[in-house]
Amino acid sequence: EARGLDRGVCKSAFSYAAGYAMIRRTAEADLIRLRRYEIPIRRVARNLCLDPALIGAIMSQESRVGLLLDNGWDRGRQKYGLMQISRQQLQPSVVWDSEEHINQCSNILVLSINEVRARHPTWTWDRQLRGGISAYNAGVNTVQTYNRIDTGKTHNYANDVAVRARF
Repeated sequence: EARGLDRGVCKSAFSYAAGYAMIRRTAEADLIRLRRYEIPIRRVARNLCLDPALIGAIMSQESRVGLLLDNGWDRGRQKYGLMQISRQQLQPSVVWDSEEHINQCSNILVLSINEVRARHPTWTWDRQLRGGISAYNAGVNTVQTYNRIDTGKTHNYANDVAVRARF
């Protein structure tokens, strides 16, 4: 007698596939809005030795490249700009969709990656990068072990950003 997959396994596999498809669709839709920021993204990426796709992926993940923002703010008015930094990190008079904002947030990303590299020198570069991406979102103290890298504010954040960076 044939039996189907355990409900938990089936639900998990379906959720992952549906989630990946949704991320892919939204990332592709966000590409149109990202074109407006292509030159500043490339300049900032070049200056900081970052992949421009990573900056664009964070913009897509955080704010759908501005689509979800109200005059630069999220719904709760706690995070600001295309790359959504908290009020505590915000520099006064930086416009939410400016190159200065992209540069400020990308510098925070680089600091997060470097902090994870310092705390976890035995991790591979890929793991350090994913840890840094997660730390950008939830703080460096949330990155304790690789298996629990995305247990901070947003579940699966680093993987979602990595998927978006492919488009």
